[in-house]
Amino acid sequence: MNAVEDNAWRRSWQTLGQRLPRPKAILCVSAHWETQGVYVTSSEKPDTIHDFRGFPKALFDVRYRAPGSPALARRVAELVSTPRVHLDPQRGLDHGAWSVLQPMYPEADIPVVQLSLSTLQPGAWHYDLARQLQPLRDEGVLVVGTGNIVHNLRYWRPDQTAPLDWAQRFDEDIAERIAAGHHEGMLGYETLGPDALLAVPSPEHYLPLLYVLALQREDDTVEFFNEDVVGAISMRSVLVGA
Repeated sequence: MNAVEDNAWRRSWQTLGQRLPRPKAILCVSAHWETQGVYVTSSEKPDTIHDFRGFPKALFDVRYRAPGSPALARRVAELVSTPRVHLDPQRGLDHGAWSVLQPMYPEADIPVVQLSLSTLQPGAWHYDLARQLQPLRDEGVLVVGTGNIVHNLRYWRPDQTAPLDWAQRFDEDIAERIAAGHHEGMLGYETLGPDALLAVPSPEHYLPLLYVLALQREDDTVEFFNEDVVGAISMRSVLVGA
């Protein structure tokens, strides 16, 4: 609903889009494209995917008509030597991508490509894959990872606004590790104790963070915004190197 509601999180994404240097293209890693193997969208005109149900019509009416970039898709496949990256000319943009990009770039005039998540692989595997994408930073490509540090819908209630204790602790633990540059300890998140097992019951919402951190350079600044934990969901956002 952040895609259609006027709230503080959406306004933060709007402000971010106005503040960042305009990218030539965007590579998005979303929690909502899980695959066996690795794929990248290569359509020139990716569709808007409404991969949910039970929400108001206004959300299904959203169309984010950003162009794709077959050239960027090929570049991603070229940069990643292991594993092989497959081009997918049929896949569109899921709500993990457009719900954040729509407030950031409402004109939808920046090419967008999505990279899938091979969620059967461990965190270190994803981090190593993402490290191979470093040259994109010097080629004007904005890399966006969309998910949640804490995401456990089994404990989420729509009327709950206060953070659950374990959710707050895990969110703050990960934030401290990010601020200190201690990436290695975050790769095996499942070893970080009982709070981690509650905060990350399945990996897909956590893994996009590793793709962003893998591109961090020694002189990069790190900035947090949307530092809210709502029940069992963390909305914390991280900006690296801008």
